[in-house]
Amino acid sequence: MRRALALAAALLVTAPALAAEPARPGAAVDGAAALHHVERLVAIGPRPAGSAAAGRARAYIVDQLGAAGVKAEVQPFDADTPHGRLRMANIVAVLPGRRAEVIVLAGHYDTKWFRDIRFVGANDGGSSAALLIELARRLASRPREYTYWVVWFDGEEARDTWTAADSLYGSRWMARELERKGRLPRALIVADMIGDRDLAIRREAFSTPWLTEAIWAAAARRGVRAHFLDETLAVEDDHAPFLLAGVPAALVIDFDYPPWHTAEDTLDKVSARSLEVVGSVLLEALPAIEERLTRMPGGTRR
Repeated sequence: MRRALALAAALLVTAPALAAEPARPGAAVDGAAALHHVERLVAIGPRPAGSAAAGRARAYIVDQLGAAGVKAEVQPFDADTPHGRLRMANIVAVLPGRRAEVIVLAGHYDTKWFRDIRFVGANDGGSSAALLIELARRLASRPREYTYWVVWFDGEEARDTWTAADSLYGSRWMARELERKGRLPRALIVADMIGDRDLAIRREAFSTPWLTEAIWAAAARRGVRAHFLDETLAVEDDHAPFLLAGVPAALVIDFDYPPWHTAEDTLDKVSARSLEVVGSVLLEALPAIEERLTRMPGGTRR
């Protein structure tokens, strides 16, 4: 997985329990449905990039999108890894808008490969993959000014030890291809590890500040600002290749998660409420993000 490059001392702050949340606006995302997707993905077992199990996870995601009337494209590519060349594949659901300009919502669906433990990645890989299915479903049901791509990246996890060459295979491949074709998106948001029952999301230090502010403001409007903290941490994740290409990008991640990369990252650690909170906040943030992009010159990506 990604490495935390710097952690604020405020990591010792404890998030309030989700069960204590006061009354809130109607949910924009069905957390129970998202949790069901996590359950189905976890039932497949470990899903490392290039494996048959990853292929089954990919088929499940595509089938669920099809059932929601959302067309998905599988984009295969070859990746040179410490374990040899592996065939990986990103999944892209395209939701056309009035404008051809693209906003991307993304996450990864692979789990880290381990030789000695059975790692099913309920939160790390499962939660974001599941939430994206429900986000695509909701986006498909409402008018869209911008075109949206909902993207499931393969190969986010390192096969061995996290390095620039052994990590982020799917996002690096996509950013490189889109830059080569002159088709980079206007903005990108990555969700990762957002199903933790004790939800505590900190501002990611590398993320584009105005995008982070739009998400935090949406959390305040939804009445869940207590779970979007003002402490910061720096994490290298699937937003990084797009930042390097000049695309405004933000990462939404709860990295304060003790079962990270252990056999204990199981379904019981994931909460429907957490999935609902994050999904609803992201949908709430999109109109402000669209408005900001509309005011920005077309060629300006900062």
